[in-house]
Amino acid sequence: MNKRLRTGAIATAGVAAVAAAAILLPNANASTDKPAALKTFSAHSATQLATSLKAGLKDNGAGWYLDSSNGHLVMNVLSEDDARSVRDKGAVAKVVHNSMTALKSGAQTLRDNASVPGTAWSIDPKTNKIVVVADRTVTGAKMATLSKTTNGMGEGMVTVKRSQGEFKRYDGGDAGSAAGGAAGSAAGGAGGAGDAAGGAGDAAGGAGDAAGGAGDAAGGAGDAAGGAGDAAGGAGDGGGAGDGGQAAGPIGGSAIFGGNARCSLGFNVTVKGAPAFLTAGHCGNDSKTWTADQGGSQPLGTVADSKFPKTDFALVKYDDTAAKPQSAVDLGNGSTQEITKAAEAAVGMKVQRSGSTTGLHDGTVTGLDATVNYGNGDIVNGLIQTDVCAEPGDSGGAMFSDDSAVGLTSGGSGDCTAGGETFFQPVTDALKATGAEIGAGGGDASAGGGDNGAGGGKGGGKGGGNAASGGAGNAGAGNAGAGNAGAGAGDPGAGAEDPGTGAQDPGAGAQDPGAGGGDALN
Repeated sequence: MNKRLRTGAIATAGVAAVAAAAILLPNANASTDKPAALKTFSAHSATQLATSLKAGLKDNGAGWYLDSSNGHLVMNVLSEDDARSVRDKGAVAKVVHNSMTALKSGAQTLRDNASVPGTAWSIDPKTNKIVVVADRTVTGAKMATLSKTTNGMGEGMVTVKRSQGEFKRYDGGDAGSAAGGAAGSAAGGAGGAGDAAGGAGDAAGGAGDAAGGAGDAAGGAGDAAGGAGDAAGGAGDGGGAGDGGQAAGPIGGSAIFGGNARCSLGFNVTVKGAPAFLTAGHCGNDSKTWTADQGGSQPLGTVADSKFPKTDFALVKYDDTAAKPQSAVDLGNGSTQEITKAAEAAVGMKVQRSGSTTGLHDGTVTGLDATVNYGNGDIVNGLIQTDVCAEPGDSGGAMFSDDSAVGLTSGGSGDCTAGGETFFQPVTDALKATGAEIGAGGGDASAGGGDNGAGGGKGGGKGGGNAASGGAGNAGAGNAGAGNAGAGAGDPGAGAEDPGTGAQDPGAGAQDPGAGGGDALN
């Protein structure tokens, strides 16, 4: 009997051990099944993953943003169940209250009931709210209308902020006050005399001062006319070149002139192989033809398509169908950034903007799908909101991230002294609508037949023999005058001692109509 009991006890213990193992094994497996480690993303890779995750989340997603401080992708979700798939991909899952559907519905409510001049709003995934900005003109009845609508939407849906500035488009309404205009008497005529605007350095092949130049003139010994080393006029040099060669035409951020307006070129593109460029739609509405100089002696192109309001982009086709303008953006220091593709904006993305009034500035994308009401029925939707400053004359200019085209400057409030909010037309939407593609061919073309165009960013020591003498003096001197005297290696010129006679002889300004950065247009 005892033996039987012992045998039964052993059998019972064995069953219990197996049962315990069955319980423990799944738990052991689960303990090793941890969420993926957080990954670091570029703006491009974050966009790709976020797009994929959004498709899986469907209505349970609520937007996303890039935490630029650590490179983490943050996806807003509506429940912990939704968060698992996000964490498994190495992203941060943030459980929020407002769905993207609800936020978009709230934005539509604002469009229907509170679209008063001087207001703007965008969806901010960081706060999971719609952020409304009212400029200084929104007072009295306009403010009452806005408050009534936003109060009815609930505190958890919308935040209202005030701006000290006034929302306006950033086209320059008076081309005559363009910053600096073109350089004075061109150094293009070898032996030609005369002082160039803001000039420094010796004139090409002879006496006189080259525009903003540095170094000895092309055709003589020394550096290229119009400034080897520092680009003429500093910021706003429309023909600046990277890698020692001047762009064969204007590039992103260069000043363009049409009628009484001055704007900025956004990005060079091609349309079915033909060269063209993108700028702001309100600029395209200002004038059908555009030139590289204020006087109109250097025609660039004709508007083929212009959309404003609702959206804000224009396509201008170059008159010279054989032109191969460089796909690049002016960095304002004699160098350029090559542009190879277009990219969607992402909240948190670090961006730069180049424009003909204020040159190069940087900042961060703060909102998407923004609406801004400039007044007089000029309401634009689907914009990118940023904290990058801009001023009149910068309209149409390039916003980019590394080698990716992102936006075209539309408008905003404030300036580059006080700061403010700025809005951009997404480049990807403009490309889709026009059938254009980023890039327009050669980037190393010289400005008239050499390897190193005058005014080239890195061409300092190479200038003398290869610099193009024709047109060298047309490099824009901007607003800088004596302050931006060239810094050529061979003969840096008189600089402040001989600032030139820019005020008396502003010249026709060939390649760079001048942007300087001092005198903003109104």
